Amino acid sequence: MRIHQLSVFVEDQEAALRFYTDVLDFVKRHDIPLGADRWLTVVAPDEQDGPEVLLEPNRHPAARQYQEALAADGIPVVSFAVDDVEAEFERLKGLGVKFTQDPLTMGPATTAVFDDTCGNLVQIIHVN
Repeated sequence: MRIHQLSVFVEDQEAALRFYTDVLDFVKRHDIPLGADRWLTVVAPDEQDGPEVLLEPNRHPAARQYQEALAADGIPVVSFAVDDVEAEFERLKGLGVKFTQDPLTMGPATTAVFDDTCGNLVQIIHVN
């Protein structure tokens, strides 16, 4: 079993697409109109056939409550692997990204957490 796709609920799909591609450097994979919404996915640039992140509208009340509760408690909705957390932290800060947790080493892992501007906290991680 492998990960094919995961959902990240977002308020505004177009704003989320800009953040996830222009700031995080993901690549748009699917953009299929579905009425008022889109089937909108992004992938890592070096794994374009790999797992997709679905930027899913949070219109459903349960989705919105889930998203708001996690953000209020400081819990990331997703974790992305990076080669160097400190370097990525500095790169993203330089682009204006707001972090809720600076790089922190815990045993074999270093993590940092930022606001994706779409209502979510996102963790970056490197495991030594």
